[in-house]
Amino acid sequence: MNEEISTTGKEQQVDLKMESLKNLTMVVYALYAFAYFAGITAIIGIVINYLKFDEVKGTWLESHFRWQMRTFWFGLLWAVIGIITMFILVGFLIHFINCIWIIYRVVKGWLYFNDNKQMPV
Repeated sequence: MNEEISTTGKEQQVDLKMESLKNLTMVVYALYAFAYFAGITAIIGIVINYLKFDEVKGTWLESHFRWQMRTFWFGLLWAVIGIITMFILVGFLIHFINCIWIIYRVVKGWLYFNDNKQMPV
């Protein structure tokens, strides 16, 4: 009887931990989305991704963390390229495309997350 209670207690702990990580994943998506209004939120999001990455390893949320991290770093890369090429006017196009791409990644990630699906590799 005690084994059943302790197993149930462990399962509840795992469920609570997973629920906490799910909430955190959703918060990071929101931080990336709000980065268009206050860029600092994306930096907060990437810091959370790195600080909590070990905790999501081996779960379906790991793919979301990787997706979020790639979104941040590639978005930053293209933003820098856009700034560098701004003087030849190509930078405006690069910034526009980067903006659309980031929105796409946040929306797609959020939709997969909402359906409890792992992100494609």
